[in-house]
Amino acid sequence: MKKGKTIAEKILSDKSGVDAYAGQIVNAQVDYVMVNDVTGPIAFREFEELGMEPVRDRMVLIPDHYVPNKDVASAEQAKEMREFARRWSIDNYFEVGRSGVCHQLMIDEGFAAPGRLIVGADSHTCTYGGLGAFSTGVGSTEAAAVFATGRLWFKVPETIKVELSGEFRPGVGGKDLIIRIITDIGVDGATYKAFEFGGDGVRAGAVSDRLTIANMAIEAGGKAGIFPCDDLTEAHIEGTVRGEWTSFDADDDADYCQILRYDLGELESMVAFPHLPENGRAVKDADVKIDQAWLGSCTNGRIEDLRIAAEVIKGRKVHPDVRFIVVPASPKVFSQAMEEGLLATFMESGAYVSGPTCGACLGGHMGILAAGERCVASTNRNFIGRMGHKDSEVYLAGPGVVAASAVAGKIVTPEQLEVI
Repeated sequence: MKKGKTIAEKILSDKSGVDAYAGQIVNAQVDYVMVNDVTGPIAFREFEELGMEPVRDRMVLIPDHYVPNKDVASAEQAKEMREFARRWSIDNYFEVGRSGVCHQLMIDEGFAAPGRLIVGADSHTCTYGGLGAFSTGVGSTEAAAVFATGRLWFKVPETIKVELSGEFRPGVGGKDLIIRIITDIGVDGATYKAFEFGGDGVRAGAVSDRLTIANMAIEAGGKAGIFPCDDLTEAHIEGTVRGEWTSFDADDDADYCQILRYDLGELESMVAFPHLPENGRAVKDADVKIDQAWLGSCTNGRIEDLRIAAEVIKGRKVHPDVRFIVVPASPKVFSQAMEEGLLATFMESGAYVSGPTCGACLGGHMGILAAGERCVASTNRNFIGRMGHKDSEVYLAGPGVVAASAVAGKIVTPEQLEVI
């Protein structure tokens, strides 16, 4: 008698046409392959060597890392992507002005959906698991292979089940949960494994929380982070999703390599200290003066994140010793934030608001840190030199903590800010 399957096993079985289980190698049809301005040029050159026609309708090209171009080298990268898109008549190319942080744009433009198999030449492609997809990062050469064939081989991963119960306390959300998980199991605790989230607590947060959690699955070494599809998922993609999609649920007798359990009501606001995402501590135990606060990225640059931060900072001023940089993750998020008055709230507080770009998150531009400077950021990585000088420090936290810290001049929760 055959055993049940996880969501990851079901999606990879569906896309490969093979009755697949963890440990098997499958050759699967990919729904979409995405590259950005950094990883794209390498993929384009590898693809040209194959001498084949591209699978145009599955390719998505998004310049987002060094745009608007910061120097001649980044301008040349972006130009190479632009010319490739023109040469091969790639419709899904998003020029500056229509572009945004690639993972948010993949959601806004309807490419991500439940049951889909999506790869991207960017490690945080796992974000779309928040919508029930199996999505994962690949190298540029693998992306080139998908350009040519529409398929790619995968080793079906084992799955870690994360059982959630209870509800988040006020001020606590998805970023705090994923920092807690990574702190518990380490940055290599889920190497080439999929996370599958379940339990009554799955519905406790917004879909944006799910996207944040799935986004950082890679920070524990995870191949993917997958949430089940429900009515919240369907409402989130309604009106934007492209084409048909089919969701998958895990079987009751699915086999998991590990089970983690979290009562969301017991979670506290978390901050990951330098220089690894596993260095999580409760914010209340932090006593860190900062020079910069940065809100944005594919992790926490969504409209829900901006609303949380704006509510904290409304009527307050950014600390005179702090730079507060706010970067909506896409044109859609930027427009919505503008319509809701959020951008005005940030600017009135003394924050700097930017158009969508990855920018400083990867140490690119628009927020680079000097030696000795400290930044609290809503991003996903805090490695040595991640946002600038090797002697700078990055602390990872959720949007409420980032905004509160911008006002206090040190890392605090919104609740702590009230009594300062």
